[in-house]
Amino acid sequence: MNLSIGIISISLLLGLMTILFIFRIVLTWYPQAQLTKFPFSLIVFPTEPFLKPLRKIVSPIGGVDITPIILVGICTLLREILVGQQGLITMALNH
Repeated sequence: MNLSIGIISISLLLGLMTILFIFRIVLTWYPQAQLTKFPFSLIVFPTEPFLKPLRKIVSPIGGVDITPIILVGICTLLREILVGQQGLITMALNH
């Protein structure tokens, strides 16, 4: 029972982070948006700690910040590897 709650929690957390990074991708299309103001700060606050170190490694391509795209892929991959239908945690609980 507790393990299934853990699986659901991991799945929801990674799903939420994926959605937030997708919103960050959309926000890059609007450079005039003030990211410190209320509706946008809800997206920036949880995602910036992940984006900032990655920006030091991956430079913009053609002036476009691609780090949110990379993190969408990483979150999606982690979610599938850990708690997907054939995920490591899912398979361990079934055996």
